Amino acid sequence: MNAPGGRIEPGETPVQAAVRETTEEVGVIPADLKETGQLYFEFTNGYKLHGTVFFAYSFSGDLVETREALPFWNPVDSLPYERMWEDDRYWLPLVLAGKYITGYFIFDNDVMLSKRIVTR
Repeated sequence: MNAPGGRIEPGETPVQAAVRETTEEVGVIPADLKETGQLYFEFTNGYKLHGTVFFAYSFSGDLVETREALPFWNPVDSLPYERMWEDDRYWLPLVLAGKYITGYFIFDNDVMLSKRIVTR
């Protein structure tokens, strides 16, 4: 289980990419976005990934199933962390509590080897 996301296309800003990817993947159009973090992933095979985290304070549209997602709403107080990437249980509660985070994670395939999270 994962939140919408993807690559920034040429000429896009990170926030424009977040709106486009969310709309494409789950059908809703996020609005009033605020940047809430930066995530850096490194894998033992050499692959690296950087993501910007946004929080949307409003949205329009309805969830729709796509090739990429079978979206659903879930109460914040019962998020299914056991179905998410292991790193999510460490940084997502901080973002939901209003913190700005920068997270650094090293993975060997699906196994998290190390984590470091800086908040402000």
